[in-house]
Amino acid sequence: MPTWKRNLWILWIGAFFTAASFSMVIPFLPIFLLQIGVHDHTELWSGLIFSSAFFAGAIATPFWGSMADKYGRKPMIIRAGFALFVVYTLMAFVTNPYQILGLRILQGLLSGYIPGAIALIGTNTPREKVGYALALISSATASGMIMGPLLGGGMAELVGNRWAFASAGIIVFFATLLIIFWVKEENFKPSKEKSSIKRDFKVALNNRPFLLVLILTLIVSCSVMTIEPILPLYIADLSGSSKYASLLTGFIISLPGIASALFAPIWGKWADKVGFKRVLFIGLLGAGIGTLAQIIFSQIWGFSITRFIYGVFYCAIFPALNGLVVTSTQEEFRGRAFSLNQTSNQIGGMIGPIIGGLLGGVFPVQSVFLVTGILLLGAMGTVYWNTDKSRIPAKKEVITSK
Repeated sequence: MPTWKRNLWILWIGAFFTAASFSMVIPFLPIFLLQIGVHDHTELWSGLIFSSAFFAGAIATPFWGSMADKYGRKPMIIRAGFALFVVYTLMAFVTNPYQILGLRILQGLLSGYIPGAIALIGTNTPREKVGYALALISSATASGMIMGPLLGGGMAELVGNRWAFASAGIIVFFATLLIIFWVKEENFKPSKEKSSIKRDFKVALNNRPFLLVLILTLIVSCSVMTIEPILPLYIADLSGSSKYASLLTGFIISLPGIASALFAPIWGKWADKVGFKRVLFIGLLGAGIGTLAQIIFSQIWGFSITRFIYGVFYCAIFPALNGLVVTSTQEEFRGRAFSLNQTSNQIGGMIGPIIGGLLGGVFPVQSVFLVTGILLLGAMGTVYWNTDKSRIPAKKEVITSK
């Protein structure tokens, strides 16, 4: 088996278990807060604990990107994996919300397993297979995010949340061991530039195609996270007094992830044939229309079908954006490029829930879907108007700030 293909499948397994470990822990933190005696301002603590890792990650990822370009992507994946192992394991022993907050900040500062895996795949896969490989990694994270809550919920019922957290740490530990022994990073040229986050941002600003990717990543991440605060409540309202309301809500929330696991590899193969920009355009168009269509259906099954169709198109977006990171940057800048892209993702992840919460609290809940759909269609328009200009930059365009 070629090295790139072995790397892909090992990293697929690692990304799956890392995503599963994340979703085993995070959705159950509000419940865990109640279990350790936090009954005052629980919602405030929950929101603070959830967003703190995004904030810390947005600050730290550019630094880890420069380290990846200097020492390799594989060492950064291993570092992030062991950091997650320590954080999740320690989470099993916390006794107050301040300890959880500290661990979540530490998680944001030190994590980066999946972005590192994406960067390694992007630089160690034959150019004609990059789209397929990145889409396959996307399907791994989507599948892990689906399975995680089922595993975490089942373990919490059987042995309690503390053991569920510890199990998440053990899962990441074994996923990291896979990387140590079976992943080989062949195409790596250490960057000789002195690390400077200011210089990295300057390079990004001077690279128009890459800057466009950063803006689109922020918009798309913000748009999808805008719906997150109100989606469970909206689905519960549609399902009415069904005795299976909780189970139904969880199933509907997972539908885009199921669609991603099924269709992301298909989008990836097509991207290798027609290009990442065309796939990104179609994905944004379908996701935007699919989001607006969810306003129309007041019956739970119609909403569910529309939600799945939305997921079929949405799963094309982030692999295409990751592919454009590869094609719009030089190899010696690639680790920093993916880290800056992750920073945009995390900033969008912070802003989105705030917008969604404010809109859902002041206007009818359908307004959140309206704003999200408009954001996605606006991003689609941006791709359309910049298509001719989004060419692979000359080397001098990417390294002008040396």
